[in-house]
Amino acid sequence: MVTLGFVDTRMNLSEHVQQLRQRYRELEEEIARPQFYSQPLHAQEVLKEHARIGELVRVGEEWEKCRKQLREMDELVRTAEDPELRQLADQEKERLQRQERELSRKLLLGLLPPDPNEGRNTIVEIRAGTGGEEASLFAADLYRMYSRYAERKGWRKEVLSHSPSELGGFKEVIFLLSGPDAYQRMQYESGVHRVQRIPVTESQGRIHTSTATVAVLPEAQEVDVVLKPEELRIEVCRASGPGGQGVNTTDSAVQILHIPTGMIVRCQDERSQIKNREKALRILRARLLQKRQQEESQKYAQARRQQIGTGDRHEKIRTYNFPQNRVTDHRLRLTLYDLATVLDGDLEPLLDALAEKEAQERIAEILKENR
Repeated sequence: MVTLGFVDTRMNLSEHVQQLRQRYRELEEEIARPQFYSQPLHAQEVLKEHARIGELVRVGEEWEKCRKQLREMDELVRTAEDPELRQLADQEKERLQRQERELSRKLLLGLLPPDPNEGRNTIVEIRAGTGGEEASLFAADLYRMYSRYAERKGWRKEVLSHSPSELGGFKEVIFLLSGPDAYQRMQYESGVHRVQRIPVTESQGRIHTSTATVAVLPEAQEVDVVLKPEELRIEVCRASGPGGQGVNTTDSAVQILHIPTGMIVRCQDERSQIKNREKALRILRARLLQKRQQEESQKYAQARRQQIGTGDRHEKIRTYNFPQNRVTDHRLRLTLYDLATVLDGDLEPLLDALAEKEAQERIAEILKENR
């Protein structure tokens, strides 16, 4: 994992710790009021902030205690006459410096504005890119990889829509992941994924390069995106493609056009027209929420927009090379020679490193603003 270098933020952090204590006292006073629970939604938000600020206050107190001990060790290193005692004090000083760096990092991250998508479920869209049938097979490999990762995390998976290819791959597959930190972890997967291998359709043993795109969207609630009936054009038609009995014999497929944006969503996985309509609306809301958030993010500085890669479809984020048994994440310049393990859903080394990289960039932003 990438580690943070030391940054001297002690003066600024001291002021922030005092502000955190003051805010925590204010929240405690508000919670103690008799009418606090008369507004359940507001109370829920206050309790959530109270828990978050309380944890930061605890970290801040640890940081202050660490600083005090560090000053004491520094003094002992300078004044101790016994060489053995001075050596022990110097070792303890190094340990305290490492602890102070980690506590400073936690405080800085806690001072950043909370992610508006924190705690949301996520909708993942995988589409075959360049490479014909091989791209569809690669899209299926990515789907299996994320499915196994979801199993490791204990998340619930629900397929919203899929379009299979002739050889068992996916032209497109859209699914929902529900569980703690689902969006926080999966957000780093947006972009173009590239595979290099000998396709099953290749008769001369040549290595081909194919791609698939992955889009990760926070699931939108009805209060996030209001869909007006007059802005929707909903059509029903007969489902097509391979499937069980009834797939091609009932008018259950639903296609929704969002007139203001031109977005089109089609769902046909369910035999029930109502269920297909519900799934299509969920996908549409998620896409509209992502569009709105992307437009808002353009107001910020370029450094914030980059955020470990923009997630744009044209951006190649990772390569899966079968002949060399390697996975390379181009945002990190990190290569792992354990392709089978990654494809089996062990994504933590990659996602941990990406999360740490984002943490460094966000900390650099707040330090720059405080100069």
